Amino acid sequence: MSETEFDPKMLEALICPQTHQTLHYDVDKQELVSKSANLAFPIRGGIPVMLIDEARHLD
Repeated sequence: MSETEFDPKMLEALICPQTHQTLHYDVDKQELVSKSANLAFPIRGGIPVMLIDEARHLD
């Protein structure tokens, strides 16, 4: 794994900052998805950006 890849083991420690529910890792889009909040949090340089203002709203 390179330094810029997201480590899926981090999912065990991360939760949605809005709903405090679990997240799903979308490998193709490099996002952590909160289905309960209908938000997708970007992963930049292997680091998840868990700010609600940075999240993409899902359709």
